[in-house]
Amino acid sequence: MAERILIIEDEADLRMTLTDRLKSQGYSTDCAGDGVEGLEKATKGSYDLVILDVMLPLKSGFDVCRDIRKAGHVMPIIMLTARGQLVDKVLGLKIGADDYLTKPFELLELLARIEALLRRGAVAPAKNTEVHQFGTLRVDLRGTSVSRNGETVPLSAREFRLLRYFVQNPGTTLSREVLLKEVWGYSEETFTRTVDVHVGSLRQKLEPDPKQPTMIVTVPGLGYKFMG
Repeated sequence: MAERILIIEDEADLRMTLTDRLKSQGYSTDCAGDGVEGLEKATKGSYDLVILDVMLPLKSGFDVCRDIRKAGHVMPIIMLTARGQLVDKVLGLKIGADDYLTKPFELLELLARIEALLRRGAVAPAKNTEVHQFGTLRVDLRGTSVSRNGETVPLSAREFRLLRYFVQNPGTTLSREVLLKEVWGYSEETFTRTVDVHVGSLRQKLEPDPKQPTMIVTVPGLGYKFMG
């Protein structure tokens, strides 16, 4: 079955261009022209990936992304932005986006990003399928869910894959390069703060004291280590 991609974009010409190109690549597509419609479709439909513009009528792409994650959906989200400021890219990653592209962009680059995200298997069961308990934190690798004290912890698809990789490699010092390759699927140089941003986000959501992390610790000059 073809993967389903939701395009949330208010520019009609770009929506049509993306739809035609994605369909030619074998994907099934659906569209929304504003943030309210996009959020409703994303949370009520079944999609493998969302392409989400930042500047949308009625509801911004940042708010749509945040609300998709709050609703517990973990499909990958690629944000499109006309802004080139680093702060906007960091914000998008912090609220749950998995990747971003700055307009104007090459369609081939977007396709490569989509393929990389889908290839990593956002919600595919891991080979190691047992449930892991770390104090009050419960990580269900098969069910792709995380909870603390019985309350669901909303994670993006990328955050869950990063956590899963940490859980499956406890006590191992993992460099940013290794994490980019194994979790993001990137072999080329990418946004250098991507790993740090996602680790910071996981700490905010999982650590009792994010400023003094004890679960995901920094190994100076080398990378990160999951202590559980």
